[in-house]
Amino acid sequence: MKSFLPAVLISGAVLALGPWLLPEFWVSLLMTCLMYVVLAVSWSMFSGATRYLSLASTALFGLGAYTTAWGYEILPWPLLILVGAMVSAAFAAVLGAAVLHLRGTYFAILTFGMGELVKHTITYIEKSAFGTVGRVIIDVPSNEAVYWTVLVLALITVVAFKLVADSRLGLAMRGIGQDEQRAATFGVNTRRIKVIGFALSAAFAGAVGAAMAVRWTYIDPHTAFNPLIGFQTVLIAMVGGASTLRGPVIAAVALSVLSDVLRLNFPYFYLILLGTLLILSVLFMPRGIAAVNWGKFLGRRQAR
Repeated sequence: MKSFLPAVLISGAVLALGPWLLPEFWVSLLMTCLMYVVLAVSWSMFSGATRYLSLASTALFGLGAYTTAWGYEILPWPLLILVGAMVSAAFAAVLGAAVLHLRGTYFAILTFGMGELVKHTITYIEKSAFGTVGRVIIDVPSNEAVYWTVLVLALITVVAFKLVADSRLGLAMRGIGQDEQRAATFGVNTRRIKVIGFALSAAFAGAVGAAMAVRWTYIDPHTAFNPLIGFQTVLIAMVGGASTLRGPVIAAVALSVLSDVLRLNFPYFYLILLGTLLILSVLFMPRGIAAVNWGKFLGRRQAR
C-alpha cells in the first residue's frame, strides 16, 4: 500500500493534465477508457472475488444515468454523483437479497433480466407520468469538469478495490468464490457478505453512470440502459483477469481503443469481433491476460 497510493496519485496527476494537453477527440476517448476502468474494476471487486457472474452493469449504470436525467435541475453536481451511487447501491442490495442464493447461469440470467425490467419500468413511468420518453439536459458541466469527475471516480474505484481486497470483506468474498459451503462452515455469513459486496460494487457503476449521462444531452431508456455497456464491462474484466486489479485497468484502456477502432472501420461486425475475442479469452486465457506469465511465454518463443 505504501507504493500503491503514490503510484495512483502520480497517475491521477498526469491524467488530470489531459484536457490541457490533448485534442478533444483524445480527451473523449480517454474519458471512455476511465469510465470502463470504473465499471470493470468495480465489477471485478464483486464478481471476480465471488465468481458470481453479474450481468447487472447495464442496469446499475442506467440507474445512475437516469438519476442525472431526473435530478439534474434540482441537485448540485457533486450531490448528483453521490445520489446516483446510492440509487444503484440500493437497487443492488434489494436485487442481491432476492437472487444471490442462486449461482451460475440462473444468477446471470436474472441479473440481466432485472436490467431489462428496470428499463421498461422507467419507460412506462416516463410515458404515463410525463407523457414522453427521454429527457433533454441543458446547461451541462464543461467537458473538463466531466472528465475530472470520471477521473476521480476511477482513482477512487482503484483504491477501493485494493482496500476491499486487503480487508476481511475481500477475504470473505474470495472464500465464497473458492468454496461457499466451506466459507459458511467457518462462520462467514455468506448471504450478508454477498449483498454488501454487490451493493458496494454497484455504487461505483451508478456514480459513473450519473457522471457520463450529461455527455449525451438527450437521455432515453434505450441509451441509458444500452446492453453493450454491460457486455463490454464483462468482456474487459474477463479478458484482463477478473481476480486482479491491473488486468481490468489495462484491458479497459486497450479494449476501449480497440472497440472505437472496430466501430469506425467495421460498424456491422465489431460486436461479432468483440464476442469472438471473449470466447477466445475464455478458452485460452480463462484467468485473463494478467495471469499469463509473459516472461516465461516470451522465453519459450525465443527458445524456439
